[in-house]
Amino acid sequence: MKAKIKCIVVDDEPLAREIIETYIARVDQLELISSCANALEAFNIIAKDKVDLIFLDIQMPELTGIDFLKDLTPSPKVIFTTAYSDYAVDAFNLEAVDYLLKPIEFSRFLKSIHKFLKLSTVTSTPLTSLSDHNEEANYQDIFMYLKVEKKMQKIFLKDILFIESLKNYIKVKTMDREIIAYKSISSIESLLPDSRFLRVHRSFIVGIDYINSFSTTEIELKGIKIPVGRNYKESVKDTLGYF
Repeated sequence: MKAKIKCIVVDDEPLAREIIETYIARVDQLELISSCANALEAFNIIAKDKVDLIFLDIQMPELTGIDFLKDLTPSPKVIFTTAYSDYAVDAFNLEAVDYLLKPIEFSRFLKSIHKFLKLSTVTSTPLTSLSDHNEEANYQDIFMYLKVEKKMQKIFLKDILFIESLKNYIKVKTMDREIIAYKSISSIESLLPDSRFLRVHRSFIVGIDYINSFSTTEIELKGIKIPVGRNYKESVKDTLGYF
């Protein structure tokens, strides 16, 4: 079994730590090894254990997250989690992976993990919550769960023809079934790999592998015609080629 990404959370607010701990627990690829209330606790953990990724608050008593990171040499990768936007420039000058503003939604958290994986040399296995996998063999095994009525339904990404927005719900059309789930199309889009899925309309995301033909106004896949929205024509053109 390949190694998991070893994480610590550093935040003086218990509720903020609990949220990130919960998010980490939902991603099989991540392993929480410690949750710290201040930078000194985190320093002691890093001194004795291997840490791949730190979720780091900025405004903390005694030592700020920025100053803490400056003192770490070499330092693990860092994702800042903060209620303040003022320190973004400092964070990126310190080569932070990402800068998350509280309250942090799970979909935004996943985007940060996606970004970390692109930058990291840590090897990993394909997981249900992560969206970007370059190897074909890995992609074939990636799935997610969607809540349908009172059950969680497993859906393999490779089987999805298209996703349609139905206001507060989405319809996921696969090769052999339709699923209606309570979820926004934007939140589901953030979980999908750009290399496999394309937003072509405010109400539609299509599976690129299933596209048979396309024009300036519509995309056809498996005999189904999907409209191309005016605001999405350029991205369709960039991804699929010129009309």
